Amino acid sequence: MKLPIETQPALWGAAGGAIALAIIGFNYGGWVTGGTADRMGSQKARLAVTTALAPICVDKFKRDPRYNAHLAELTKADSWARGTVIEKGGWATMPGASAPEVDVGAACATLIVGS
Repeated sequence: MKLPIETQPALWGAAGGAIALAIIGFNYGGWVTGGTADRMGSQKARLAVTTALAPICVDKFKRDPRYNAHLAELTKADSWARGTVIEKGGWATMPGASAPEVDVGAACATLIVGS
């Protein structure tokens, strides 16, 4: 099918406008793909779970009969290893779970000791 020559500039303008709209939308307009939206949603959900469970972990830690000894051990540990200390102590494992929750140990240690 042959199009009239007068329609070529309009078609090129529409194609250029669509490309420009996509570039502006994805870079500056906040548009995201479905995969990015899923990833962002998962990250926010994980953060919400961590935020909700970290105080429970702190409470479990503070109720431990050997609180002072554990606090000294936690304070001596490097900041990057404190989450592991909490996880190994079992305070980041929530009731009914068989393993510690992801990121809860680090958040719990931060609440207990600080940064």
